[in-house]
Amino acid sequence: MDVEISYILLYSSFMNLEAFVLGCGGMMPLPYRHLTSVLLRREGELFLFDGGEGTQVSLRRLNLKWKKINAIFVSHTHADHITGIPGLMMLSSQVDRNEPLYIYGPPKIAEYIETSRNVLDMYINYPVIVKEITAPCVCYEGDGFYVRAFPLKHTKTCVGYTLEEIDRPGEFDPVKAEQLNVPCGPLWSKLQHGQTVKSIDGNDVQPNQVMGKLRPGRKFSYVTDTMYIDSIAKEVRGSDLLICEGMFAEEFKDQAREKKHMTTKQAAKIAKDANVDKMGLIHYSPRYTDRELKPLLDEAREIFPNTVLTRDRMVFEIPYKD
Repeated sequence: MDVEISYILLYSSFMNLEAFVLGCGGMMPLPYRHLTSVLLRREGELFLFDGGEGTQVSLRRLNLKWKKINAIFVSHTHADHITGIPGLMMLSSQVDRNEPLYIYGPPKIAEYIETSRNVLDMYINYPVIVKEITAPCVCYEGDGFYVRAFPLKHTKTCVGYTLEEIDRPGEFDPVKAEQLNVPCGPLWSKLQHGQTVKSIDGNDVQPNQVMGKLRPGRKFSYVTDTMYIDSIAKEVRGSDLLICEGMFAEEFKDQAREKKHMTTKQAAKIAKDANVDKMGLIHYSPRYTDRELKPLLDEAREIFPNTVLTRDRMVFEIPYKD
């Protein structure tokens, strides 16, 4: 098989997607638990979801290339989700960086970033582009994927995010191409890229004659700091991995409602209704030590068995379904 064609087939089939939990705690950092933050790595691109104080520590311990972060997606402007961002911005100025850093979030995020830069007299030697968003909306588009923001219900404006890949082309069938008298080489590449070509005998050959059915891409969802609302399940439907807050056990459901947070059972209901593959609980109340988290997991698994407790620096591989 032609080297170029072989590369195209392999690249389209094996693009890595990984989620790194940088912190899983809510409200305040603890000696054994950093604040809620998740880094998503899609091949060479890095996307950070929230960044409380100490986010740099987990990035360093995981040996992640923090200077290559493409975009930061902020759920809301409470301190435990944003106070680590100025440090990341300043640290990125200590290395060679020409690419812009995009920061997305609800109202007030632009004021926070600008004020931080002015008060701290930051030296920033690369473009920083801050975009305030109104959910629901597609806030970021990349090569073969997009990031969508959707509204949550918290004590201040808060959004959740999904990163969803578009469907990939079906598998190319070289036997069918040969049977249709399309020679191996550049014409095979054109068919794989959706172009009609001419066979040796002059007939038109359509891509659908040699390509299999479209293959689904992957979906990652991030939901934190919200009370339970039905619309969340619709937004995260079909996620390969849902990272969702489970701040309280069911015995504190009244307190959760008052503070506009969720219990683990409510998070599990979302995962079940949305038919996600796996859910990782996050944003635990500081009232729970690590040894006291198991009851939260047990309650969630009663409703959605494929639930795990996230821990700082836990890594999730997100493979293709096929």
